[in-house]
Amino acid sequence: MPLLDHLGLTVRDLDRAFAQWNPVLTALGCVSDGSELEGGMAWSREDETELILYRAQDPDAEPHRHGRIGWQHLAFALDSRAEVERLHAIALGAGWTSVRAPKVFTRFSDRYYASFVEDENGIRLEFVHNPPRDGVTG
Repeated sequence: MPLLDHLGLTVRDLDRAFAQWNPVLTALGCVSDGSELEGGMAWSREDETELILYRAQDPDAEPHRHGRIGWQHLAFALDSRAEVERLHAIALGAGWTSVRAPKVFTRFSDRYYASFVEDENGIRLEFVHNPPRDGVTG
C-alpha cells in the first residue's frame, strides 16, 4: 500500500497550471485525461498516488511563498543524474522557474544530485537522484 493515497494542491488558474504540470508529470510516467472533475484535474501512475490540482475558490489569492508555514516542496526520486537534468529542462520548457539548477548538494551527501523548480503558484518541486552509498551514481 502506498504511503499517500493522493495529494491535492490549489492553483490560481487551473488551465494554465495544467499546461505547466502536464509535461512534467507525463515525463514522470503519470497520465491524465485532461478533463476537469469537481474543480480539479488529476494525474496518476498505475496503482500509485494520485496528484490533483484544484481550481482556487478565490482567484485573487496570493501565491504560496516558500518558507511560510505550509507547503515546502515535493521531491520526485529519479534513477539518474541525467533524469534530473531532463526533468529540470522539461519543467523550464513548460514555464516553471528554476530555483536551483541541477547540482550535487554536498550538505546532504556527495551522491545527492538535485534541482528545484517553482510554478507561478509558488509550488516548488525537487527532482532528485540519491542512490544508496553502494549504488551507481548515474
